[in-house]
Amino acid sequence: MKAYQRLLSYVKISTPSNEESASSPSSQCQFDLARLLVEELKGLGISDVTLDDHCYVYAHLPATEGLEHCKALGFIAHMDTVSDFCDHAVTPVITENYDGKDLPLGTSGRTLSPEMFSHLTSLAGRTLITSDGTTLLGADDKAGIAEILTAAEYLLAHPEIPHGAIRIAFTPDEEIGKGVDFFDVDKFHADFAYTLDGGRIGELEYENFNAARAIIRIKGKNVHPGSAKNVMKNAALIGTEIASLLPERETPAKTEGYEGFFHLCSFEGDVTSATLNYIIRDFNADSFAHRKELLRLIVERKNAQYNNCIE
Repeated sequence: MKAYQRLLSYVKISTPSNEESASSPSSQCQFDLARLLVEELKGLGISDVTLDDHCYVYAHLPATEGLEHCKALGFIAHMDTVSDFCDHAVTPVITENYDGKDLPLGTSGRTLSPEMFSHLTSLAGRTLITSDGTTLLGADDKAGIAEILTAAEYLLAHPEIPHGAIRIAFTPDEEIGKGVDFFDVDKFHADFAYTLDGGRIGELEYENFNAARAIIRIKGKNVHPGSAKNVMKNAALIGTEIASLLPERETPAKTEGYEGFFHLCSFEGDVTSATLNYIIRDFNADSFAHRKELLRLIVERKNAQYNNCIE
């Protein structure tokens, strides 16, 4: 089976992770894909395949005869998708011989434009797979899963290709930062491993950033505006004050390379309550710690100003 055929099958299985959940996996639907992958792996002739209670799939391909002494090489991909734009079934759209211009997404009226996504022009002449514009596609990271399964199938079909032991793992909850929480390193048993998740053709990333999530909840006090002086605490306005105290140029839209940032993912609220959801990222451990401390100090300052209305 071709990798793209597998991808078209996987994306139709809904697997959004749930950042509000305390369970692992965060959504039971991830087991639907996991069980399918277990059956596919076994169908390829791999006998050492397991699915644990936390929705981690592990599979081992033995080394070819005489290469058992070689280092074990691992390949990893995640099964979950983000929870945005996934409230109904995914309808993949295949565009053959893409012309490098605006790319319509089905009949949704949405398009992908090279003006916003400059790399599209480099894909001219290729066959592209997208959603129909009403949902996400889920290629992050079901494309990685499809690539790993297809590579495993090829190796098993061509025993003349020498290789050491191959380790495979498919994980849940990567999109909410919990993909490694219950990862069994000993069971995976790889000496070196690659995660197949994004990036351009031929690109290899060997570094990672530090990341944290910060949720700021503000409890306001609503009274009649005509008698609000020194009484009202407008939670939404307090939220904007917090946001304004962070460095203006240290956001994803204004940083690049190794520059860290504060990313305000969502801001919901009114006078009585407000919630700010931040992602903090930095490649340097010291400046990462500084970012977290800065946000903590800002909240502490506002709590002192507004009599402990923030958590």
